[in-house]
Amino acid sequence: MVWQGRAGDRSPYADPASSGSVEFCRASLPTHFAGIPRSEPYYYQRMLKNRSVPADIILPHVVYQDVAEAAAWLTKTFGFIEHYRYGDPTEPVSGAQMHLGDAWIMLRRARAGAASPAQLGSGTQSLTVFVEDVDAHFQRTKSAGAKIVEELNETAYGERQYGVVDLGGHHWLFSRHARDVSPDEWGARIAGR
Repeated sequence: MVWQGRAGDRSPYADPASSGSVEFCRASLPTHFAGIPRSEPYYYQRMLKNRSVPADIILPHVVYQDVAEAAAWLTKTFGFIEHYRYGDPTEPVSGAQMHLGDAWIMLRRARAGAASPAQLGSGTQSLTVFVEDVDAHFQRTKSAGAKIVEELNETAYGERQYGVVDLGGHHWLFSRHARDVSPDEWGARIAGR
């Protein structure tokens, strides 16, 4: 059995050989997809866009003791652009949204149960941002005096990247694809093989 979508729609379930409409193979749908059982007709719907949350895939929330200071540092050092701030105007900034190209992040003020790596004394995650000119970005970051923890290099897995720690102790990688390398070429095991 094949499900028909609307003409022009694209989805991860699309049959590339279809002519104009998206076709869904029943077997490729989860048992319940968005609450719709397989036995019911299903039409792929595009995700609604939201100007308050422009990211469509992932939006990391990064904790800082002082959001305003962090926003200024991320702008000066990495080139992020602030989209908005929020919170009670009589108190320190509660949060902000920023982006570097299509990479979006939320900044949140530290509070009970949410601390920065600097407050915790250890790393909590690493964020990788892909930039077109990683060499120029590296020079900008280094010139701003940021703590470089991995010099600009080309990895065995085909990325040209560098690592840096920000004022809140967060680890960042800035990268661009240098070569197309299969994971098994550098020693990784591909799932299912």
